[in-house]
Amino acid sequence: MKFVLFYHSVASCWNHGNAHFLRGICRELLASGHDVTVWEPADGWSRANALEEARGAEALREAEKLVPGLKVREYRLDSLDLDEALDGAEIVMVHEWNDPGLVADLNKRRAAGAGFTLLFHDTHHRAVSAPHEIGRFQIDAYDGVLAFGEVLREVYLAEGWARQVFTWHEAADTALFHPVAGQHVERDLVWIGNWGDGERSAELREFLLQPVSQLGLSARIHGVRYPDEVRAELAKRGIDYAGWLPNHAAPSAFASALLTVHVPRGPYVKALPGIPTIRVFEALACGIPLVSAPWCDAEGLFPEGCYVSVGNGEEMTAALAVLRRDEDLRDDLIRNGLAAIRSRHSCAHRVGELLAILNTLRPQATPAKAKLKKSQEPRLGIAQ
Repeated sequence: MKFVLFYHSVASCWNHGNAHFLRGICRELLASGHDVTVWEPADGWSRANALEEARGAEALREAEKLVPGLKVREYRLDSLDLDEALDGAEIVMVHEWNDPGLVADLNKRRAAGAGFTLLFHDTHHRAVSAPHEIGRFQIDAYDGVLAFGEVLREVYLAEGWARQVFTWHEAADTALFHPVAGQHVERDLVWIGNWGDGERSAELREFLLQPVSQLGLSARIHGVRYPDEVRAELAKRGIDYAGWLPNHAAPSAFASALLTVHVPRGPYVKALPGIPTIRVFEALACGIPLVSAPWCDAEGLFPEGCYVSVGNGEEMTAALAVLRRDEDLRDDLIRNGLAAIRSRHSCAHRVGELLAILNTLRPQATPAKAKLKKSQEPRLGIAQ
């Protein structure tokens, strides 16, 4: 089948974690014999910020080679020829980080009878933190929505935004994310993540900065959008801040440390339980022991023993202290985490789920044109 994907970026991962997952999905679709083209804005904010980094241009060139055979087309919205972009398309996937006008244009074409299957893909918490931003999208004629968690699927149905919504979690691109053999362990802990908009500032101090300081761990942090005062705090605590790390370099960074941690953002903990950050999938795939701040695995994604879960900063400090000295426990976590990824959470698994979803949608001859009342909403979905 011919897939045409409209996403913010597949090349740039600067503050754009969905690029990680999308690369793996494209890789597995190509490996299955499908034709895949990604359309991304030439002036997108992720690419623009990446180019401001010291090695940004080089990192983007490297990223463009990560998925051999993938066709990536840059466009400017005011000159995008949708007839050309959609020529021969059988499956069209549209990420929620797209211009509402583009989303609406595709909606109009499907409502008018365009022959492709049209999917909307949501990988963010805005449905609960800023619902007006999702509610503005015209997606009533889309054949379905892919939501990256069951709780998000339920939000779409409750709001009447879509007719059919399917749970489609992120996963690890195991062609890139796997244990790196023979690399020397240089430090106790590495953390890869962005400081962001204050959504988890208190949590990062409680579950990462303070335990590292208290235990005197050798630690390195990678990420962007760290204010000057936070960088100064890291230096005072003796934590090495190493700036932006292109995603394809993350496996090597994980291999350089004994441990890592998971500190989810507040909206996912409070309003969207069951949705982990993609770093959980990637860390487990790379075989690094992980300790998680409070997070509810509401869908049972990870069997017991894949990672250590703690409830507060004191427990995090104690867990890191134990793991630092207990090699057997680290080995158990590594083995269990790798088994979970390899058995259920690779991008190959997600492509299999996607194709199963498409099999339920493609027999439909016409799209839905009317927004459903809540009493009419079917409970459709593929959950873990």
